[in-house]
Amino acid sequence: MSPERTHWIELPAHRSNIRIARHSMQARLAAWRLPCEMSADTVLLVSELATNAVCHTPGMRVLCGIGFVADNCLRVEVHDHGCPGSTLPPCEAGPEDENGRGLFLVQEIAHAWGVDRSRLTGGNAVWATLIRSA
Repeated sequence: MSPERTHWIELPAHRSNIRIARHSMQARLAAWRLPCEMSADTVLLVSELATNAVCHTPGMRVLCGIGFVADNCLRVEVHDHGCPGSTLPPCEAGPEDENGRGLFLVQEIAHAWGVDRSRLTGGNAVWATLIRSA
């Protein structure tokens, strides 16, 4: 991804920093003048993926990034410093559960998503793509 078409932020792995990641990404998306719906979806994806990294990996820091991989395709990435390939058992949230819906939301919003080994941190890189409507 080209530097002028990307934005990265590295933060300590604390739940309170998810808000900082959201605001940072939202500011960059506004500067890029993306449609409101795509910006909102991107910020939600960053929030869900970063929350999972903070809550479910032992690392001390997370790296969050967004960037265009094509003129109409935006990629969201969250890298942790945890053990590569470690996964959580699938979680199905019940109607009264307050947690457990993050990856369901990612799956519903993203065009595609997945997990790779991070070449930046050595841990996991969870990514999702969004396609801009014409």
